[in-house]
Amino acid sequence: MNQEASVIIDMRKINKGYMLGTEKVPVLKNVDFQVNKGEFVAILGPSGSGKTTLMNIIGCMDVCDDGEYFLEGQPIHDMQEKELGMIRNQKIGFVFQNYQLISTYDILQNIMMPLVVRGMSTKEAEEKSMPIIEMLGISHRLRHKPSELSGGQKQRASIARALVGQPALLLADEPTGALDTNSGKDVLALFKQLHQLGNTIVMITHDLNVAKSAERIVHIIDGCLE
Repeated sequence: MNQEASVIIDMRKINKGYMLGTEKVPVLKNVDFQVNKGEFVAILGPSGSGKTTLMNIIGCMDVCDDGEYFLEGQPIHDMQEKELGMIRNQKIGFVFQNYQLISTYDILQNIMMPLVVRGMSTKEAEEKSMPIIEMLGISHRLRHKPSELSGGQKQRASIARALVGQPALLLADEPTGALDTNSGKDVLALFKQLHQLGNTIVMITHDLNVAKSAERIVHIIDGCLE
């Protein structure tokens, strides 16, 4: 595989700002960021550093003001919202600090959702989801609602949902932020395992100890990558 083909994320001179009254406040400043297939990268920065804005652009939940962003070679910076929605569903698996599980759905329904959204039948989605569910050790909790699970179990369900669609990129936002110390360690060990299995992971965190789980750490300070 040549180098170009192995690049998952290729960001070039990304700038992003937000209006504060009549003034535009810059948040990201000429960001260059590349991630190769199979890498586990942590983006480390304090509150207000721009890491959440960068994550939103990586995850196609927001777009840059200028610059170029290619995800698996596709020009994200030129896409409209409908196209971005398809990219989010097909290429990115999201793991959030607060899990983002639907409270009225049981765990199996939550996990299968990305596949059902793609138009897959419930039966097929369940069959496709089960190997990942079993790998994550939550097959005994599938008929429970999120409120009946521990924080660690909820995050495992969130990770399973992120993986069922076989995304090109697993994007994790403070994945241990709502967990106790032991559950956090378990989740980080799981990410290491997923990395060893070949998954490409980008993790956003403010915690250096969490970032050390990744094979590469990128620092973001005042909207600039260092």
